[in-house]
Amino acid sequence: MKIFVCSICGEVYLGRAMPASCPFCGVTARYLKFAHDWEDVNAGVILSEKSRKNLEEAMQLELSNTAFYFCAADKLTNKEASKMFKGLAKVEREHASIFRKLLKMESASEFKEECPADPADCIEQSYQREVRAVAFYARALTEATEARIREVFEAIMNVEKDHIALDEEMKKKFEK
Repeated sequence: MKIFVCSICGEVYLGRAMPASCPFCGVTARYLKFAHDWEDVNAGVILSEKSRKNLEEAMQLELSNTAFYFCAADKLTNKEASKMFKGLAKVEREHASIFRKLLKMESASEFKEECPADPADCIEQSYQREVRAVAFYARALTEATEARIREVFEAIMNVEKDHIALDEEMKKKFEK
């Protein structure tokens, strides 16, 4: 067994081989390090006011998406769609946790979101949420002056692009 640590979310993965992506936050394997090579690069980051504002907005965005995805996971009777939303909820919750850590916050408020009972409608809303997230991260990336914050926004933005691709795949299965 090997011990890997994600340089974006800081979570530990135990396995025989490096996974293709972080099982917690979804970033590509390039951000996974062996435990003996990992160091916490978040500790010394001093945030500009603009980055602080964007991190706060990012955390709210991710908490809202988390609540929506957990709602869909609980409400939908289609197993595949329900499981997809459960997985998305966990990844989005981890994204919110990353931003909370960068902001040095102890906790964050929980969100309550409503969702439709139809898988196609949930997938369409998920798609719209992910498109908004990618646009937000693209803007926040250009506004960040700190290398670490740019790295985090870029990594998370690419995960959200993967979520868009997943939504597009799932739309085909549930076309009306």
